[in-house]
Amino acid sequence: MLVQLKQKDLDTLTDEALLSACFNPLIMEYKKRMSKQAGNSSGLKEIFYQELTTGQKALFVFRVYYDHAIESESEFYWWSSYYLAQTKIWSSIKVGIKHFEDPSMHLLLEETEKVLRKNNCPATLDGFSISREDLERNTELSTSIKPLYSRFKQDAPTTIKYICQFIRNNRGDFFALNY
Repeated sequence: MLVQLKQKDLDTLTDEALLSACFNPLIMEYKKRMSKQAGNSSGLKEIFYQELTTGQKALFVFRVYYDHAIESESEFYWWSSYYLAQTKIWSSIKVGIKHFEDPSMHLLLEETEKVLRKNNCPATLDGFSISREDLERNTELSTSIKPLYSRFKQDAPTTIKYICQFIRNNRGDFFALNY
């Protein structure tokens, strides 16, 4: 599922544009496949994910998480909790960050996991009742999440630079060049 890209475009793309060029076709294909599936789509999600290269998997899981979590402190809390309750996804996000060699973001994810576990984040989606409003109702939780979200916003641009550097150095994992 490699993206088609022209060499001259690759040379002129900003990091954000490169990230989008590699991610957008993946998310569009993912959404297209999910829209055709009725009912439980977990098998279809697995098939889609397995068709990706290792680099695409790392990009895909981080970017999906990032796009949701960056929106606000409550979104960061909710999406982190939601993915943590899905062990495979949370693990994939952390493995992806390791793949891109970003120790700071990996540490932040580990610390976020500890805070969420300490505050009774469910280990599965069975009975998942985390609410975005939890932060308003629980000052201790809010006090713990606030600095994590602050670091996430601060560290994310560096993570994106690491990802783009990795993409540029491992082109064959993401796109096929057209000359």
